[in-house]
Amino acid sequence: MVPKTSKTTISNTLWRACDTFRGKIDSSIYKDYILVMLFVKYLSDTYKEHLEDYTEKYGGDAERIQRALNRDRFVLDEKSTFDHIYSKRNDANVGEVINKALEHIEEENKMKLRGVFRNIDFNSEAILGQTKDRNSMLKHLLEDFKDLELRPSSVGSADVIGDAYEYMIAKFASDAGKKGGEFFTPSEVSELISRLVKPKENDRIYDPTCGSGSLLLRTAKKVPSGKVAVYGQERNGQTHSLCRMNMFLHNFDDANVMWGDTLSNPLFLDDGQLMKFQVVVANPPFSLDKWAMGFAGSGDDKDYKMESSLDSYRRFEWGVPPKSKGDYAFVQHMLYSLAEGGRMGIVLPHGVLFRGAAEGKIRKQIIDLNLLDAVIGLPANLFFGTGIPACVLVFKKNRSRRDILFIDASNDGHYEKGKNQNNLREEDIRRIVDTYEKYEDIDKFAHVATLDEIKENEYNLNIPRYVDTFEEEEPVDMDAVKQNIANIKNELAEVEVKMEKQLEELGL
Repeated sequence: MVPKTSKTTISNTLWRACDTFRGKIDSSIYKDYILVMLFVKYLSDTYKEHLEDYTEKYGGDAERIQRALNRDRFVLDEKSTFDHIYSKRNDANVGEVINKALEHIEEENKMKLRGVFRNIDFNSEAILGQTKDRNSMLKHLLEDFKDLELRPSSVGSADVIGDAYEYMIAKFASDAGKKGGEFFTPSEVSELISRLVKPKENDRIYDPTCGSGSLLLRTAKKVPSGKVAVYGQERNGQTHSLCRMNMFLHNFDDANVMWGDTLSNPLFLDDGQLMKFQVVVANPPFSLDKWAMGFAGSGDDKDYKMESSLDSYRRFEWGVPPKSKGDYAFVQHMLYSLAEGGRMGIVLPHGVLFRGAAEGKIRKQIIDLNLLDAVIGLPANLFFGTGIPACVLVFKKNRSRRDILFIDASNDGHYEKGKNQNNLREEDIRRIVDTYEKYEDIDKFAHVATLDEIKENEYNLNIPRYVDTFEEEEPVDMDAVKQNIANIKNELAEVEVKMEKQLEELGL
């Protein structure tokens, strides 16, 4: 019986690999080397097991074995296996050997893996140091992975590797401080949004700022049959590669993940227009500064001013967000990408609920067009790298009601306090989702606001205006206070009498 490799075994190996780099390179950089090596080891071990199976099945017939290997999910040969790389671990050019193996893997799997390793360089002096130091680190990295067994028969389900991969991305995000929030959405927030938007079979699911793909994957997995089409776009090249590998490790081989700036260069088009999706989810960077930079072209952009006419997809006709706060740029892009009857969930900072000027005008248009379905306040300190409280806005197209549901889940009792970070528990997520589904008032937790109420508040959506969570203090019992004071005075008088008596006995 082949021993099973658990998620813990994989995670422990990855942590050991981290020690190879710690103190020499920032974790936001070395995570890419470790996660790429995990992916290569997975491909390599799968290839080895299939090769052994086919060799036995076809009695060593080389032609039939190769034909069967060519039909596999991924095609490898001996020169691109982990074992080949490992055999060269003491060579002076080990970085080049790894790079060539990665190029070869891409070349043999052009349809699936083209460009997936383009942002990683195992021979980079600028990142990994001079030859001696670089070779030493790479040798140790290979030795860290040598005994990790990732054959399909050992891991059982590919999800074990995928889950370990996601777990490590979360750990790296935690370690990366503010940068961490840019590539990872905490799992409980992803879980909450995925339940709110209720993806269904045959839906197109889209995340325009997909990061490492955690929110996108969580949402797609809500459809048990897996019959959904997955689309994501990510601006950061390294994170885009992480996301693609994450999709493969979770068996979403057909996921469409593109690299580019969603706002200035949206890449999912249909006949030259923005593609429409039944489900749109996102955790975009909070209040992104210079969000319109990509519209400026190559000229001098010092005095550049964004105008709605510069966007060929006419996404900013409701208003152009301030150049230092891109929140409503993402909201408008997502709403323009939402199909009729579609559902959308987005994480945003609270400022979008009440800021005025251009953002106030956009907010009014969205409400008047009856697109906003719910406003959910989350506890502070849920996200990596920022302690500010955030909210989830849920949108729908073709709503049948005009009310808007407000939920305040930010107070004590609605989350678990952590040492460095707070967490939403399963019961907290369930309470929010149940309240959203019932769409009803709950004292000090939720309120269904009419459009008139919102107009009375001048389209200000700040949650305390709608959900009163004020807890009145119990009235003070003045008679009891007086009695306590009297008791204290009596006790004090008794002590003084005792002290005088003792002093007299001492002759003082």
